[in-house]
Amino acid sequence: MTVTYVIDGSEVTGLERFWEVIGEAVNGAGGYFGRGLDSFADCLRGGMGTPDDGDFAIEWRDHDLSARALGHEETTRHLRGLLGRAHPSNLPRLRQELARAEAGVGPTLFDRLLEIIREETAPGTLRLR
Repeated sequence: MTVTYVIDGSEVTGLERFWEVIGEAVNGAGGYFGRGLDSFADCLRGGMGTPDDGDFAIEWRDHDLSARALGHEETTRHLRGLLGRAHPSNLPRLRQELARAEAGVGPTLFDRLLEIIREETAPGTLRLR
């Protein structure tokens, strides 16, 4: 039986709030389901609250509101935060991504989250509503 985790897109006001919303959707109040893009991908692979057989769905309601909240402005903020702790070999790539986000072009955090969900779960797991 498929377990469905619901993300209320109207609750997602930025990346930090997304981590709280997805954590609570999967693991209840105060629940954890990643606090970074890499840890989120790890959690989607299993063992962090989802069924062992991988039979689950993520229903992202009002995803258009989340797309705005996790758009280029939030992507810019996130990338600026990464600059101070990134390995020097990653700085050129990060600076390039930051320049694109500041110009309002390129993938956003919302785009990246969708990409991670689609890469790490079975086809049809993500349901945008």
